[in-house]
Amino acid sequence: MNQHAAVIPAQAGIHGREGSVGGQLAPPAAPQMDSRLRGDDEEEAADWGALSDLPGNPMMWVLILSELVVFGAFFAAFAVARAMDPAAFNASQAHLDRLAGGVNTMVLLTSGLAAALAVKTRSEGRITACRLWLATAGIGGVVFMGVKLAEYADKASQGIGLETDTFFTLFFLMTGFHFLHVALGLVFLGVVAWRCSIENVETGTAFWHMVDLIWVLLYPLVYLIR
Repeated sequence: MNQHAAVIPAQAGIHGREGSVGGQLAPPAAPQMDSRLRGDDEEEAADWGALSDLPGNPMMWVLILSELVVFGAFFAAFAVARAMDPAAFNASQAHLDRLAGGVNTMVLLTSGLAAALAVKTRSEGRITACRLWLATAGIGGVVFMGVKLAEYADKASQGIGLETDTFFTLFFLMTGFHFLHVALGLVFLGVVAWRCSIENVETGTAFWHMVDLIWVLLYPLVYLIR
């Protein structure tokens, strides 16, 4: 009787160690993913590749690259149209004010320098100085737009418009599209001056540098090269 009683607890102990249920072994517990691994996977999913190494928000660089593609298509169309009728393009180009275009080039380059200094001062923690440089960059953009509007008014007074010929169709489309980007850039500069974190400043000034770059390419192509 005592031997039988001793066997029962021994068997119960074996069953308890094996985690049996109703005489059968319980299935092993599902492995739990380590929280650190989940964090690594989330970071990898949010990785933007080469764009992650660029200053500012990667979404802005997606916008910048797409806009460069659009302007690249404009430049290619202009070059092809010029090659098909160089005499007409040269005659129309003579109506452009190269001095006004040159002044606007210097204005935007100076404005781009101010934007770069805004990033530098913000990285140093000098928020007030950063906002002053952003304001300087914005003033340059306003001056650019004023000169461009005066140029458009001068063309209108000469009876030159979008439908005058192929040259001026492309001229107004390209410079007008760039004009809109300057206006949008001013909005970005105003927003990042208000919400003046280093990432925001880098993001807004990246767009502004794109505006500068496009004009530096557009000005000689449209105004100077014959």
